[in-house]
Order: sequence, then C-alpha cells, then structure tokens
Amino acid sequence: MKWIKPLYFNNRAFQAAGIIVFLAILGYSVDFFETIARLLIFGLLALLVIDIILLFRVKKGMKAERFAPEKFSNGDENPIKLSVQNFYQFEVNLTIIDEVPAQFQMREANFKVKLDSGGSQVINYTLRPVKRGEYHFGKLNILTQSPIGLISRRFQFAEPVMVPVYPSFIQMRKYELLAISNDLTMQGIKKIRRLGHNQEFEQIKEYVAGDDFRTVNWKATARKAQLMVNTYQDEKSQQVYSLIDKSRVMKMPFEGMSLLDYAINATLALSNIAIKKGDKAGLISFQNKVNTVLPASKRNKQMQLIQESLYNQKTAFKEADFSRLFVAVKRKLTQRSLLMLYTNFESMAGLERQLPFLRNLSKSHVLVVIFFQNTELTDLLESRPKAVKDIYYKTIAEKYDHEKRLIVRELRKHGIYSVLTTPKDLTINTINKYLELKARGLI
Repeated sequence: MKWIKPLYFNNRAFQAAGIIVFLAILGYSVDFFETIARLLIFGLLALLVIDIILLFRVKKGMKAERFAPEKFSNGDENPIKLSVQNFYQFEVNLTIIDEVPAQFQMREANFKVKLDSGGSQVINYTLRPVKRGEYHFGKLNILTQSPIGLISRRFQFAEPVMVPVYPSFIQMRKYELLAISNDLTMQGIKKIRRLGHNQEFEQIKEYVAGDDFRTVNWKATARKAQLMVNTYQDEKSQQVYSLIDKSRVMKMPFEGMSLLDYAINATLALSNIAIKKGDKAGLISFQNKVNTVLPASKRNKQMQLIQESLYNQKTAFKEADFSRLFVAVKRKLTQRSLLMLYTNFESMAGLERQLPFLRNLSKSHVLVVIFFQNTELTDLLESRPKAVKDIYYKTIAEKYDHEKRLIVRELRKHGIYSVLTTPKDLTINTINKYLELKARGLI
C-alpha cells in the first residue's frame, strides 16, 4: 500500500513497546503483569490505528516550498526561505529536513516547528559556499506528527534543483552602491583628492551662445577684444586589466576559500568600480599557459562577460609561467594600461625567478603586484612562546614575515607598485590602490 512508505514509527512508540515487552516478561511469573501487558498492547494498537487515521485521512495535509536565489554569491551568506502551511484540523509537530547540496556537509539541516490548525510559518536560514560551481538541492522533507505522536507521516516537496555559485556579486554590488554614494570611507576605502581636472585642455575659441561663462579665458579675451573661451575634451578611458595567477600557490585556503577565489571576488568588484568610474575593464588568467584573455571594454555587457569568465576559472595545480604572461600582454595590449596582478610570493627566491618578467611588464604598463600575508604566521608572531619549540616556530615565522617586507621593498626599487594584504581585506586594499593611482594621474 502506498501510504506505508511515508510512515515512520517515533521514539514514543518504541518506548511504549519496550514497556509492554518488559511487563510481558514479568507476566511469566506474576499473572497481574500479564493482564496489564495485554491491556497495554490493545491500547497501543488502538492508538496506532487512530494516529494513522488522523495523519493519512487527509491527502494533502501539508504544503511547503523552498525559495532559493537563482545563483549563489561565493563567500557570502545566501538566504534560503522555507514556507510551511498546515491543513490538518489539529496541531502538528513538524521536523523539516532540507536536502542541501553535498558541498556544505550539513548533516543536521533540520528544523523543529509546531503549527496550529491552518497555521503557517516561514523559516529563514543562510548558506555560505566557498567554491564556485554547481550546487544541487534535493527534496524538502516534512515529518508530521499528530498530538498522539506515535508515528510520523513524511511529505516531500520541492523538486531537486541546481543552483550555480558565481563570484561574489553581493560584494560587487555593495562596493558599487558605496562608490555611487561616495561613502567608500565607511568601509575603510580611502578618499583621495583628485589632482587637476577631469578634462584635458583642447583649444581656445570664440565664445558662442551656450558656452559656459566659467571657461572664459580673460587674457585671450583682452588680446582679441572679444570673448574667448577654453574648450576641453574628456579624458580618454584607461584600461584596467586584472591578471589572475591560477597556479598551485593560489590554492592556499583561508576561512574555507582559496586565495584564487578571493582574487576572483576582488577582480569582479574592481572591474565594476573601474567601469563605473569611466575606465575599461579586462581580464587575463594564466598558469603554465595563458588561459583567458578578455579585452578591456566598458560596454553594457562587459560585466556579464567578466562574471561568466571568472565563474569558469579553475586551476591545474601547475607552476605559473610569467614568460608566457609577458608575451601575451605584449601582443594583446597595445595601449598603456593598469595591470593588477594577483599572485603570491612566499620568499625572495620565488620573486627573483619572476622579477625579470615583472620589470618588462612595468616598462610599458603600470604594474601592481598583489600578494598575501600569511595570517597564521601573524597569529604566531603575536603569541607568547611557552617552550623552546614555540621559540623555534616563532623565529621561523619572523623570517617569513621579514621576507614579505623585503619583497615589497624589492618591487618598489624596480618601480613596481605592490599591495601586501590579508585575504579578508583584499578587495578594499585593491580598490584603494586603483583609486590612488587614478587620483595621481598615473593611468
């Protein structure tokens, strides 16, 4: 029979059965307990029948829906809403089990709810993905108990669905709104005074009706004995390229996310800010070879193209080939551009191998090397050693931390800008550097 499949016996039923069995065993020696056991058996069977009738006489006793975004934002809390409604004529106790994607490893994604007759309730919770890709939801299971509580009836709702996880568009929108409202300082982003004008001088011409009086050139007017005005042309949009290293050094995890995913999230936010500021945004990704080259543009669909390109970025855990990056940049980028290079150097030896290619890149473009602080080493540096072993570990940590500072100094010596940041502050520090270079007129 079809109704047997969604039927489950609860702990209360097993406890009652256990008591009856115990009394039945005692009944072998005392007739009184045997009589009680028989009465309890009949009583339990009667309650089971009543409980089954109460739960299964209504075909659609419950209704439930899951509301999830069409896509998830990587590294952010994404809201999930469950709506449950009771059509029974009595109060029910519910256990709601949502089959969340396996990537979250949530073994206890269940909620306990009590609903009155005809009542409804909305349950909100969040999921934080840490990897891009496809996430598959299963069914939404509702285990329903009557006030008797001996059995549960299972209802299933919400067909299995796939939700893609994209780079952090929530973070992108947040910084976009702050940029539009000029409220970036609230997030730790520096407000930098722009030097000069936002327009470049073009020529002096005679005044015609409609010209701005503020552009009158009084010296030229005095010489010509008629009104002369300065004309300006808008500054040309500058190209801002994000160069993403996808090699094995970018797979180091921080709070569940890899450095590569932090770089991808920062790239999306920076590209959006650059386009909003009138610049062109582009993308290049590489490891042992150059994989993606998306030409810089500020057209309407550019952000969608960047987001789709970032969604598909994966690593093969190979070494980065900066020589191929240099060749690709030289061939593809004919205009002087701002290059934001996301990579990671743990030692001076690692930098020295790639320094010749970085120097060549900086000759034709404004190069910013963005690499990461090891936050675990920072915690170790701030700790107080309690044993000889701890002193040894702290000494090694100080050595690595010192090398990071040396890398910054070495890059500066060769005219290469750098950003040494924690993964958590990557987006803020990257946008800061872009605004700083733009304000100084270097791009």
